[in-house]
Amino acid sequence: MNQLVLKLSKVSKRFSEYFSLKDISLELNFGEVLILLGQNGSGKSSLMNTIMGISPIDSGKILIDDKEVHISNPRDAKNHGIEMIHQDTSLFDHFSVAENIFIGNLPYKYRGLKLVDRHLLNKNCKDLFKKFNIPLDYKKNVSELDLAEKQIVAICKAYISKAKLIIMDEPTSSLTDMECKFLFDMINELKRNGTSIIYITHNIEKIKKIGDKIIVIRDGEIVGNQTIDNYDIDELLHMMSGLELRKRYPKLEMKLGKEIFRAESLNYKNYAKNISFSLREREILGIVGLAGSGKSNMIKCLFGANRMDSGNIYINNKPLTLNSTFDAVKAGIGYIPQDRINEGLFHNISICNNISSASLNKVTHRHLIDSKIEKELTSSYSKRVNIKSSSISDKVNFLSGGNQQKTLFSKWIMCKSKVLIMDEPTRSVDIPSKVDIYNIMNELVSKNVSIILISSDINELIGMCDRILVIYEGKLVANLEKNAATPEKIMFYCTGSFELN
Repeated sequence: MNQLVLKLSKVSKRFSEYFSLKDISLELNFGEVLILLGQNGSGKSSLMNTIMGISPIDSGKILIDDKEVHISNPRDAKNHGIEMIHQDTSLFDHFSVAENIFIGNLPYKYRGLKLVDRHLLNKNCKDLFKKFNIPLDYKKNVSELDLAEKQIVAICKAYISKAKLIIMDEPTSSLTDMECKFLFDMINELKRNGTSIIYITHNIEKIKKIGDKIIVIRDGEIVGNQTIDNYDIDELLHMMSGLELRKRYPKLEMKLGKEIFRAESLNYKNYAKNISFSLREREILGIVGLAGSGKSNMIKCLFGANRMDSGNIYINNKPLTLNSTFDAVKAGIGYIPQDRINEGLFHNISICNNISSASLNKVTHRHLIDSKIEKELTSSYSKRVNIKSSSISDKVNFLSGGNQQKTLFSKWIMCKSKVLIMDEPTRSVDIPSKVDIYNIMNELVSKNVSIILISSDINELIGMCDRILVIYEGKLVANLEKNAATPEKIMFYCTGSFELN
Protein backbone atom coordinates (compact mmCIF):
# COMPACT_ATOMS: atom_id res chain seq x y z
CA MET A 1 0.00 0.00 0.00
CA ASN A 2 1.32 3.45 -0.97
CA GLN A 3 2.18 5.80 1.88
CA LEU A 4 1.22 9.46 1.53
CA VAL A 5 3.95 12.04 1.98
CA LEU A 6 1.86 15.08 0.94
CA LYS A 7 -1.86 15.74 0.65
CA LEU A 8 -3.58 19.00 -0.26
CA SER A 9 -7.30 19.16 0.48
CA LYS A 10 -9.35 22.00 -1.04
CA VAL A 11 -6.48 24.50 -0.74
CA SER A 12 -7.42 28.06 -1.74
CA LYS A 13 -5.40 31.28 -1.78
CA ARG A 14 -6.38 34.73 -3.09
CA PHE A 15 -3.42 36.62 -4.56
CA SER A 16 -5.24 39.55 -6.15
CA GLU A 17 -8.62 40.49 -7.58
CA TYR A 18 -7.43 38.95 -10.85
CA PHE A 19 -6.04 35.62 -9.64
CA SER A 20 -6.53 33.00 -6.94
CA LEU A 21 -6.01 29.28 -6.35
CA LYS A 22 -9.35 27.52 -6.02
CA ASP A 23 -9.99 24.25 -4.15
CA ILE A 24 -6.73 22.52 -5.08
CA SER A 25 -6.58 18.87 -4.03
CA LEU A 26 -3.77 16.43 -4.78
CA GLU A 27 -1.90 13.50 -3.28
CA LEU A 28 1.74 12.45 -3.51
CA ASN A 29 3.18 9.15 -2.28
CA PHE A 30 6.70 8.33 -1.07
CA GLY A 31 9.12 7.81 -3.94
CA GLU A 32 6.67 9.25 -6.49
CA VAL A 33 7.17 11.99 -9.09
CA LEU A 34 4.18 14.24 -9.72
CA ILE A 35 4.41 16.25 -12.97
CA LEU A 36 2.69 19.65 -12.69
CA LEU A 37 1.82 21.20 -16.07
CA GLY A 38 0.30 24.55 -16.91
CA GLN A 39 0.82 27.76 -18.86
CA ASN A 40 2.77 30.64 -17.38
CA GLY A 41 0.40 32.44 -15.05
CA SER A 42 -1.73 29.31 -14.56
CA GLY A 43 -0.82 29.06 -10.85
CA LYS A 44 1.90 26.39 -10.76
CA SER A 45 4.52 28.46 -8.92
CA SER A 46 1.83 30.13 -6.80
CA LEU A 47 0.68 26.70 -5.65
CA MET A 48 4.23 25.68 -4.77
CA ASN A 49 4.67 28.93 -2.85
CA THR A 50 1.73 27.95 -0.63
CA ILE A 51 3.36 24.58 0.10
CA MET A 52 6.65 26.34 0.90
CA GLY A 53 4.93 28.88 3.20
CA ILE A 54 5.95 31.83 1.03
CA SER A 55 2.24 32.55 0.54
CA PRO A 56 0.37 30.75 3.38
CA ILE A 57 -3.01 29.30 2.38
CA ASP A 58 -6.34 31.04 3.10
CA SER A 59 -8.35 27.84 3.48
CA GLY A 60 -8.07 24.08 3.10
CA LYS A 61 -5.57 21.64 4.57
CA ILE A 62 -1.96 20.61 3.99
CA LEU A 63 -1.05 17.18 5.36
CA ILE A 64 2.50 15.82 5.68
CA ASP A 65 2.81 12.12 6.53
CA ASP A 66 -0.98 12.11 6.97
CA LYS A 67 -0.87 14.80 9.70
CA GLU A 68 -2.23 18.32 9.19
CA VAL A 69 0.50 20.97 9.31
CA HIS A 70 0.52 24.76 9.25
CA ILE A 71 3.33 26.11 7.07
CA SER A 72 3.81 29.86 7.58
CA ASN A 73 7.27 30.36 6.06
CA PRO A 74 10.01 28.48 4.18
CA ARG A 75 11.70 27.49 7.45
CA ASP A 76 8.54 25.61 8.47
CA ALA A 77 8.60 23.83 5.10
CA LYS A 78 12.26 22.91 5.54
CA ASN A 79 11.57 21.58 9.04
CA HIS A 80 8.94 19.29 7.49
CA GLY A 81 11.51 17.99 4.99
CA ILE A 82 10.49 20.07 1.96
CA GLU A 83 13.06 21.67 -0.37
CA MET A 84 12.49 23.70 -3.54
CA ILE A 85 14.61 24.46 -6.60
CA HIS A 86 13.36 27.80 -7.92
CA GLN A 87 13.45 28.89 -11.57
CA ASP A 88 15.90 31.66 -10.69
CA THR A 89 18.54 29.92 -8.62
CA SER A 90 19.38 31.39 -5.21
CA LEU A 91 23.09 30.67 -4.80
CA PHE A 92 26.03 32.39 -3.11
CA ASP A 93 27.93 33.93 -6.03
CA HIS A 94 31.25 34.30 -4.21
CA PHE A 95 31.30 30.78 -2.77
CA SER A 96 32.68 27.84 -4.72
CA VAL A 97 30.50 25.28 -6.49
CA ALA A 98 31.31 22.71 -3.77
CA GLU A 99 30.49 25.17 -0.95
CA ASN A 100 27.13 26.01 -2.53
CA ILE A 101 26.15 22.38 -2.99
CA PHE A 102 27.09 21.31 0.55
CA ILE A 103 26.20 24.58 2.32
CA GLY A 104 23.71 22.79 4.59
CA ASN A 105 25.86 19.67 4.98
CA LEU A 106 29.41 20.97 5.39
CA PRO A 107 31.95 18.48 6.73
CA TYR A 108 33.89 19.82 9.74
CA LYS A 109 37.36 19.01 11.09
CA TYR A 110 36.35 20.31 14.51
CA ARG A 111 32.59 20.65 14.84
CA GLY A 112 32.82 22.75 17.98
CA LEU A 113 34.92 25.35 16.17
CA LYS A 114 32.93 25.02 12.92
CA LEU A 115 36.18 24.55 11.01
CA VAL A 116 35.32 23.20 7.54
CA ASP A 117 37.27 20.21 6.24
CA ARG A 118 37.92 21.56 2.74
CA HIS A 119 39.70 18.45 1.55
CA LEU A 120 36.67 16.29 2.42
CA LEU A 121 34.27 18.92 1.05
CA ASN A 122 36.01 18.90 -2.35
CA LYS A 123 36.25 15.10 -2.32
CA ASN A 124 32.52 14.76 -1.64
CA CYS A 125 31.70 17.12 -4.49
CA LYS A 126 34.15 15.42 -6.84
CA ASP A 127 32.60 12.03 -6.03
CA LEU A 128 29.09 13.40 -6.66
CA PHE A 129 30.10 14.79 -10.05
CA LYS A 130 31.84 11.55 -10.97
CA LYS A 131 28.76 9.52 -10.03
CA PHE A 132 26.54 11.45 -12.45
CA ASN A 133 29.23 12.43 -15.04
CA ILE A 134 28.75 16.14 -14.38
CA PRO A 135 31.42 18.19 -16.21
CA LEU A 136 31.71 21.08 -13.73
CA ASP A 137 34.75 22.42 -11.88
CA TYR A 138 33.82 22.14 -8.19
CA LYS A 139 36.48 24.73 -7.22
CA LYS A 140 35.05 27.50 -9.41
CA ASN A 141 33.16 30.43 -7.90
CA VAL A 142 29.46 30.37 -8.79
CA SER A 143 29.81 33.93 -10.14
CA GLU A 144 31.86 32.47 -13.01
CA LEU A 145 29.10 30.09 -14.10
CA ASP A 146 26.43 30.63 -16.74
CA LEU A 147 22.74 30.09 -16.00
CA ALA A 148 22.67 26.43 -17.05
CA GLU A 149 25.67 25.61 -14.85
CA LYS A 150 24.04 27.39 -11.90
CA GLN A 151 20.92 25.30 -12.50
CA ILE A 152 23.01 22.12 -12.25
CA VAL A 153 24.53 23.36 -8.96
CA ALA A 154 21.04 24.06 -7.53
CA ILE A 155 19.89 20.58 -8.56
CA CYS A 156 22.93 18.96 -6.90
CA LYS A 157 22.28 21.01 -3.75
CA ALA A 158 18.72 19.68 -3.55
CA TYR A 159 19.91 16.15 -4.29
CA ILE A 160 22.19 15.98 -1.23
CA SER A 161 19.69 17.75 1.08
CA LYS A 162 18.07 14.49 2.27
CA ALA A 163 14.64 16.09 1.93
CA LYS A 164 11.56 13.85 1.86
CA LEU A 165 9.93 16.11 -0.77
CA ILE A 166 11.72 18.19 -3.41
CA ILE A 167 9.86 20.72 -5.56
CA MET A 168 11.58 21.39 -8.90
CA ASP A 169 10.33 24.50 -10.71
CA GLU A 170 11.39 24.26 -14.39
CA PRO A 171 14.71 22.54 -13.56
CA THR A 172 15.59 21.81 -17.21
CA SER A 173 14.76 25.27 -18.56
CA SER A 174 18.41 26.07 -19.39
CA LEU A 175 19.70 22.53 -19.93
CA THR A 176 20.47 20.65 -23.13
CA ASP A 177 19.42 17.04 -23.64
CA MET A 178 22.80 15.80 -22.37
CA GLU A 179 22.59 17.95 -19.23
CA CYS A 180 19.01 16.79 -18.62
CA LYS A 181 20.39 13.27 -18.30
CA PHE A 182 22.30 14.31 -15.12
CA LEU A 183 19.02 15.50 -13.63
CA PHE A 184 16.99 12.46 -14.67
CA ASP A 185 19.62 10.10 -13.25
CA MET A 186 19.45 11.97 -9.94
CA ILE A 187 15.64 11.93 -9.91
CA ASN A 188 15.48 8.20 -10.56
CA GLU A 189 17.94 7.55 -7.73
CA LEU A 190 15.97 9.84 -5.40
CA LYS A 191 12.83 7.85 -6.26
CA ARG A 192 14.58 4.60 -5.43
CA ASN A 193 15.57 6.07 -2.05
CA GLY A 194 11.97 7.08 -1.30
CA THR A 195 12.21 10.83 -1.96
CA SER A 196 9.07 12.36 -3.50
CA ILE A 197 9.24 15.05 -6.18
CA ILE A 198 6.88 17.66 -7.60
CA TYR A 199 8.27 18.48 -11.04
CA ILE A 200 7.02 21.64 -12.76
CA THR A 201 7.77 21.68 -16.48
CA HIS A 202 6.64 22.75 -19.94
CA ASN A 203 8.63 20.02 -21.69
CA ILE A 204 5.92 17.44 -22.19
CA GLU A 205 8.03 15.19 -24.41
CA LYS A 206 10.43 14.18 -21.61
CA ILE A 207 8.09 13.64 -18.66
CA LYS A 208 7.64 9.91 -19.31
CA LYS A 209 11.29 9.30 -18.38
CA ILE A 210 10.73 10.29 -14.74
CA GLY A 211 7.04 10.90 -13.96
CA ASP A 212 4.41 8.72 -12.30
CA LYS A 213 1.35 10.94 -12.66
CA ILE A 214 0.40 14.29 -14.19
CA ILE A 215 -1.74 17.16 -12.95
CA VAL A 216 -2.68 20.07 -15.23
CA ILE A 217 -3.52 23.46 -13.72
CA ARG A 218 -5.18 26.37 -15.54
CA ASP A 219 -6.38 29.70 -14.13
CA GLY A 220 -5.72 28.52 -10.57
CA GLU A 221 -7.74 25.31 -10.87
CA ILE A 222 -6.85 21.67 -11.54
CA VAL A 223 -8.33 20.78 -14.94
CA GLY A 224 -6.69 17.41 -15.57
CA ASN A 225 -5.29 14.40 -13.72
CA GLN A 226 -3.66 11.47 -15.57
CA THR A 227 -1.24 8.62 -14.95
CA ILE A 228 1.99 8.76 -16.92
CA ASP A 229 1.12 5.55 -18.81
CA ASN A 230 -2.10 6.97 -20.25
CA TYR A 231 -1.15 10.53 -21.14
CA ASP A 232 -1.80 12.08 -24.53
CA ILE A 233 0.27 15.11 -25.62
CA ASP A 234 -2.50 16.74 -27.67
CA GLU A 235 -4.98 16.32 -24.83
CA LEU A 236 -2.51 17.79 -22.31
CA LEU A 237 -1.84 20.79 -24.57
CA HIS A 238 -5.56 21.34 -24.93
CA MET A 239 -6.07 21.19 -21.16
CA MET A 240 -3.18 23.61 -20.56
CA SER A 241 -4.30 26.23 -23.05
CA GLY A 242 -7.98 25.63 -23.64
CA LEU A 243 -7.24 25.62 -27.38
CA GLU A 244 -5.68 23.37 -29.99
CA LEU A 245 -2.03 23.85 -30.86
CA ARG A 246 -1.50 22.16 -34.17
CA LYS A 247 1.90 23.50 -35.08
CA ARG A 248 4.64 23.78 -32.49
CA TYR A 249 7.23 25.47 -34.74
CA PRO A 250 5.44 27.78 -37.21
CA LYS A 251 8.59 28.73 -39.15
CA LEU A 252 8.05 30.96 -42.17
CA GLU A 253 10.20 30.06 -45.17
CA MET A 254 11.83 33.34 -46.15
CA LYS A 255 14.14 34.19 -49.03
CA LEU A 256 17.38 35.23 -47.36
CA GLY A 257 18.96 38.54 -48.30
CA LYS A 258 22.49 39.92 -48.32
CA GLU A 259 24.97 39.51 -45.47
CA ILE A 260 24.07 41.99 -42.73
CA PHE A 261 26.34 40.94 -39.85
CA ARG A 262 29.75 39.24 -39.63
CA ALA A 263 32.10 38.23 -36.82
CA GLU A 264 35.72 37.46 -37.74
CA SER A 265 38.32 35.69 -35.58
CA LEU A 266 36.51 36.49 -32.34
CA ASN A 267 38.50 35.65 -29.17
CA TYR A 268 37.38 36.13 -25.58
CA LYS A 269 39.19 34.41 -22.70
CA ASN A 270 38.49 30.65 -22.92
CA TYR A 271 34.90 31.21 -24.05
CA ALA A 272 35.56 32.09 -27.69
CA LYS A 273 38.51 30.81 -29.70
CA ASN A 274 38.92 32.25 -33.18
CA ILE A 275 35.19 32.14 -33.98
CA SER A 276 33.97 33.45 -37.34
CA PHE A 277 30.46 33.43 -38.81
CA SER A 278 28.07 35.60 -40.79
CA LEU A 279 24.35 36.38 -40.69
CA ARG A 280 22.12 37.21 -43.65
CA GLU A 281 19.10 39.46 -43.87
CA ARG A 282 15.93 37.64 -42.70
CA GLU A 283 17.97 34.67 -41.46
CA ILE A 284 17.39 32.92 -38.13
CA LEU A 285 20.80 31.57 -37.11
CA GLY A 286 20.83 29.06 -34.25
CA ILE A 287 23.69 28.57 -31.79
CA VAL A 288 23.91 25.58 -29.45
CA GLY A 289 26.42 24.15 -26.98
CA LEU A 290 26.49 22.36 -23.63
CA ALA A 291 26.89 24.25 -20.33
CA GLY A 292 30.45 25.57 -20.19
CA SER A 293 30.85 25.62 -23.98
CA GLY A 294 31.19 29.43 -23.89
CA LYS A 295 28.25 30.24 -26.15
CA SER A 296 26.57 32.81 -23.87
CA ASN A 297 29.80 34.61 -22.96
CA MET A 298 30.80 34.67 -26.62
CA ILE A 299 27.44 36.06 -27.69
CA LYS A 300 27.72 38.91 -25.14
CA CYS A 301 30.77 40.13 -27.08
CA LEU A 302 28.48 40.77 -30.06
CA PHE A 303 26.44 43.17 -27.92
CA GLY A 304 29.36 44.91 -26.22
CA ALA A 305 28.51 43.43 -22.81
CA ASN A 306 31.86 41.57 -22.88
CA ARG A 307 34.95 43.20 -24.35
CA MET A 308 36.46 40.74 -26.79
CA ASP A 309 40.23 40.17 -26.63
CA SER A 310 40.59 40.29 -30.42
CA GLY A 311 38.54 40.01 -33.58
CA ASN A 312 36.33 42.16 -35.78
CA ILE A 313 32.60 42.72 -36.15
CA TYR A 314 30.94 44.14 -39.28
CA ILE A 315 27.46 45.55 -39.89
CA ASN A 316 26.53 45.87 -43.57
CA ASN A 317 30.18 45.19 -44.39
CA LYS A 318 31.34 48.19 -42.30
CA PRO A 319 33.57 47.62 -39.24
CA LEU A 320 31.88 48.18 -35.88
CA THR A 321 33.73 49.09 -32.69
CA LEU A 322 31.88 47.93 -29.57
CA ASN A 323 33.10 49.74 -26.47
CA SER A 324 29.75 49.35 -24.74
CA THR A 325 26.23 48.05 -25.19
CA PHE A 326 25.25 51.59 -26.21
CA ASP A 327 27.40 51.20 -29.35
CA ALA A 328 25.54 47.98 -30.21
CA VAL A 329 22.10 49.54 -29.74
CA LYS A 330 23.14 52.53 -31.85
CA ALA A 331 24.25 50.15 -34.61
CA GLY A 332 20.86 48.39 -34.59
CA ILE A 333 21.70 45.35 -32.46
CA GLY A 334 19.25 44.21 -29.78
CA TYR A 335 19.83 41.58 -27.10
CA ILE A 336 17.44 39.39 -25.09
CA PRO A 337 19.58 37.74 -22.36
CA GLN A 338 18.89 34.33 -20.88
CA ASP A 339 18.66 35.88 -17.40
CA ARG A 340 15.83 38.28 -18.16
CA ILE A 341 15.28 39.22 -14.51
CA ASN A 342 18.80 40.43 -13.70
CA GLU A 343 20.13 41.38 -17.15
CA GLY A 344 17.14 42.19 -19.36
CA LEU A 345 14.42 43.95 -17.37
CA PHE A 346 14.11 46.74 -14.84
CA HIS A 347 11.83 44.68 -12.64
CA ASN A 348 10.76 47.42 -10.21
CA ILE A 349 9.40 49.73 -12.90
CA SER A 350 6.41 49.51 -15.22
CA ILE A 351 5.91 47.54 -18.43
CA CYS A 352 5.64 50.90 -20.19
CA ASN A 353 9.04 52.14 -18.89
CA ASN A 354 10.70 48.83 -19.76
CA ILE A 355 9.48 48.89 -23.35
CA SER A 356 10.67 52.48 -23.91
CA SER A 357 14.01 52.07 -22.10
CA ALA A 358 16.05 51.55 -25.31
CA SER A 359 14.14 54.22 -27.29
CA LEU A 360 13.97 57.23 -24.97
CA ASN A 361 14.61 59.59 -27.88
CA LYS A 362 11.15 58.64 -29.21
CA VAL A 363 9.31 59.59 -26.03
CA THR A 364 11.16 62.72 -24.93
CA HIS A 365 10.27 66.36 -25.49
CA ARG A 366 12.83 69.01 -24.58
CA HIS A 367 14.96 66.40 -22.82
CA LEU A 368 12.05 65.26 -20.63
CA ILE A 369 10.00 62.07 -21.01
CA ASP A 370 6.48 62.83 -22.21
CA SER A 371 4.48 60.21 -20.32
CA LYS A 372 1.46 60.59 -22.62
CA ILE A 373 3.52 59.87 -25.76
CA GLU A 374 5.35 57.07 -23.94
CA LYS A 375 2.11 55.32 -22.92
CA GLU A 376 0.56 55.68 -26.38
CA LEU A 377 3.63 54.27 -28.14
CA THR A 378 4.43 51.47 -25.72
CA SER A 379 0.76 50.47 -25.54
CA SER A 380 0.75 49.85 -29.29
CA TYR A 381 3.84 47.63 -29.02
CA SER A 382 2.38 45.82 -26.02
CA LYS A 383 -0.75 44.98 -28.01
CA ARG A 384 1.33 43.96 -31.00
CA VAL A 385 3.00 41.12 -29.05
CA ASN A 386 -0.08 40.42 -26.86
CA ILE A 387 1.31 41.18 -23.38
CA LYS A 388 -1.35 40.11 -20.90
CA SER A 389 -1.67 42.57 -18.01
CA SER A 390 -4.34 44.66 -16.33
CA SER A 391 -2.47 47.84 -17.27
CA ILE A 392 0.72 48.89 -19.06
CA SER A 393 1.55 50.72 -15.82
CA ASP A 394 1.86 47.40 -13.94
CA LYS A 395 5.33 46.57 -12.67
CA VAL A 396 7.02 44.05 -14.93
CA ASN A 397 7.99 41.72 -12.05
CA PHE A 398 4.29 40.86 -11.58
CA LEU A 399 4.07 39.39 -15.08
CA SER A 400 4.42 35.70 -15.93
CA GLY A 401 7.67 34.55 -17.57
CA GLY A 402 6.13 34.52 -21.04
CA ASN A 403 4.80 38.08 -20.70
CA GLN A 404 8.13 39.31 -19.31
CA GLN A 405 9.78 37.88 -22.41
CA LYS A 406 7.23 39.58 -24.65
CA THR A 407 8.07 42.86 -22.88
CA LEU A 408 11.70 42.41 -23.91
CA PHE A 409 10.63 41.74 -27.50
CA SER A 410 8.52 44.91 -27.46
CA LYS A 411 11.53 46.88 -26.23
CA TRP A 412 13.68 45.86 -29.21
CA ILE A 413 10.86 46.06 -31.76
CA MET A 414 10.24 49.67 -30.66
CA CYS A 415 13.99 50.29 -30.94
CA LYS A 416 13.86 49.11 -34.60
CA SER A 417 16.72 46.62 -34.13
CA LYS A 418 17.95 45.08 -37.38
CA VAL A 419 19.90 42.27 -35.68
CA LEU A 420 18.28 40.69 -32.63
CA ILE A 421 20.31 38.33 -30.43
CA MET A 422 18.15 36.02 -28.30
CA ASP A 423 19.74 33.90 -25.59
CA GLU A 424 17.26 31.20 -24.47
CA PRO A 425 14.17 33.34 -25.26
CA THR A 426 11.72 30.52 -24.49
CA ARG A 427 13.37 29.43 -21.22
CA SER A 428 10.71 28.90 -18.51
CA VAL A 429 7.97 29.76 -21.00
CA ASP A 430 4.92 27.52 -21.52
CA ILE A 431 4.13 25.99 -24.91
CA PRO A 432 1.36 28.44 -25.97
CA SER A 433 3.62 31.40 -25.09
CA LYS A 434 6.48 29.76 -26.99
CA VAL A 435 4.28 29.66 -30.08
CA ASP A 436 3.51 33.37 -29.52
CA ILE A 437 7.26 34.07 -29.40
CA TYR A 438 7.89 32.06 -32.58
CA ASN A 439 5.19 34.07 -34.34
CA ILE A 440 6.80 37.31 -33.16
CA MET A 441 10.09 36.02 -34.64
CA ASN A 442 8.26 35.33 -37.92
CA GLU A 443 6.88 38.85 -37.95
CA LEU A 444 10.34 40.28 -37.33
CA VAL A 445 12.08 38.36 -40.14
CA SER A 446 9.23 39.26 -42.52
CA LYS A 447 10.25 42.88 -41.84
CA ASN A 448 13.91 42.15 -42.74
CA VAL A 449 15.16 41.66 -39.16
CA SER A 450 17.89 39.01 -38.71
CA ILE A 451 17.95 36.83 -35.61
CA ILE A 452 20.66 34.96 -33.70
CA LEU A 453 18.90 32.35 -31.54
CA ILE A 454 20.88 30.65 -28.74
CA SER A 455 18.91 27.72 -27.34
CA SER A 456 19.42 24.49 -25.42
CA ASP A 457 16.23 23.09 -27.00
CA ILE A 458 17.47 21.19 -30.05
CA ASN A 459 13.95 20.66 -31.44
CA GLU A 460 13.36 24.40 -31.23
CA LEU A 461 16.56 25.11 -33.17
CA ILE A 462 15.71 22.60 -35.88
CA GLY A 463 12.13 23.85 -36.04
CA MET A 464 12.87 27.60 -36.23
CA CYS A 465 16.37 28.12 -37.66
CA ASP A 466 17.74 28.35 -41.20
CA ARG A 467 21.19 27.30 -40.01
CA ILE A 468 22.72 26.02 -36.75
CA LEU A 469 26.22 26.63 -35.33
CA VAL A 470 27.59 24.27 -32.67
CA ILE A 471 30.05 25.55 -30.04
CA TYR A 472 32.29 23.13 -28.18
CA GLU A 473 34.87 24.29 -25.59
CA GLY A 474 34.86 27.80 -27.02
CA LYS A 475 35.32 26.67 -30.63
CA LEU A 476 32.93 26.67 -33.57
CA VAL A 477 32.91 23.00 -34.56
CA ALA A 478 29.92 22.72 -36.90
CA ASN A 479 27.89 24.89 -39.27
CA LEU A 480 24.77 22.91 -40.22
CA GLU A 481 22.21 23.89 -42.83
CA LYS A 482 18.58 23.29 -41.83
CA ASN A 483 18.14 20.25 -44.06
CA ALA A 484 21.31 18.63 -42.62
CA ALA A 485 20.59 19.27 -38.92
CA THR A 486 19.33 16.33 -36.86
CA PRO A 487 19.26 15.92 -33.05
CA GLU A 488 21.84 13.12 -33.33
CA LYS A 489 24.23 15.17 -35.45
CA ILE A 490 23.93 18.23 -33.17
CA MET A 491 24.64 16.15 -30.05
CA PHE A 492 27.55 14.47 -31.86
CA TYR A 493 29.26 17.87 -32.08
CA CYS A 494 27.98 19.27 -28.74
CA THR A 495 29.52 16.39 -26.79
CA GLY A 496 32.88 16.43 -28.60
CA SER A 497 32.28 12.96 -30.05
CA PHE A 498 33.83 14.12 -33.33
CA GLU A 499 37.21 14.21 -31.55
CA LEU A 500 37.00 10.44 -30.98
CA ASN A 501 36.82 9.68 -34.70
